[in-house]
Amino acid sequence: MRLPYLDLDDARLPQVQIGLVGIPWDGGTTNRAGARHGPRQIRDQSTMARNVNRASGLNPFELCNCADLGDTPVNPVDLEESLRLIEDYYTRIHQQGIAPLTAGGDHLVTLPVMRAIARERPVGMVHFDAHTDTWDRYFGSSRYTHGTPFRRAIEEGLLDPKRTIQIGIRGALYNDSENDWGERQGIRVIDIDEYHRMGIEGVIQEARQVVGDGPTYVSFDVDFLDPVYAPGTGTPEIGGATTYDAQQLVRGLRGLNLVGGDVVEVSPPFDPSGNTALVGMTMMFEILCVLAESVSKRQSNSP
Repeated sequence: MRLPYLDLDDARLPQVQIGLVGIPWDGGTTNRAGARHGPRQIRDQSTMARNVNRASGLNPFELCNCADLGDTPVNPVDLEESLRLIEDYYTRIHQQGIAPLTAGGDHLVTLPVMRAIARERPVGMVHFDAHTDTWDRYFGSSRYTHGTPFRRAIEEGLLDPKRTIQIGIRGALYNDSENDWGERQGIRVIDIDEYHRMGIEGVIQEARQVVGDGPTYVSFDVDFLDPVYAPGTGTPEIGGATTYDAQQLVRGLRGLNLVGGDVVEVSPPFDPSGNTALVGMTMMFEILCVLAESVSKRQSNSP
């Protein structure tokens, strides 16, 4: 978004309120790899970003000091080390009081981000996705994939399931039990059929009620959208939401106590047109607007 780039040793870092970060890693992917290239193409598309959100009138760059904090280090052949490297990077960001907004990467990257920003207290979450990502294991023994981050986050006490809502869930399952686990923990799951019955305003009100006024994270997987809008993703599911719906939903989060967010699973190799990255960048801007308003309000109310 044409923001200044600062590394984590820059003396100006304490002045930053929101940091945009890329995680070029897809080691948790179980289907079609390629999301490691997401941050690069999202950055390319973000040169199209402007300052003011026409619908809300919000200018996030006036509300907060924003900076591009670069990409996290990763090890593309070592999953466990990558999780540690990402967590360490975000821990340094969190220690400076900076709210992170991330371009992924596959959805497993949300787990180390939460390990960094939610270790003092669990966060709630508004989660847009075609999948719950609360599975336990893939391929017999793998506990860390892009289908398991929120199960691990709940088990580790990072994510409060009773303050978590998942919106747009659809697609076939391997078995019923994996789909039910999150609901048994208290997650509010709105599948795509209920989503259409409730309508956008109904879903927004439900989300606001579920997360309340506690610290809340926003996680947006582009496969929440129908693949006609975002074909460049690892696990597409037909029958999804429109980009217009997505913008309305994120704008409906204004006033919540937001502490960070991400847009994940943009996989440029499956969309040479670059449209999926444009969608990803635009949704990052929408999240940035509501996040900046929240950060600004919170800091202005601090003693």
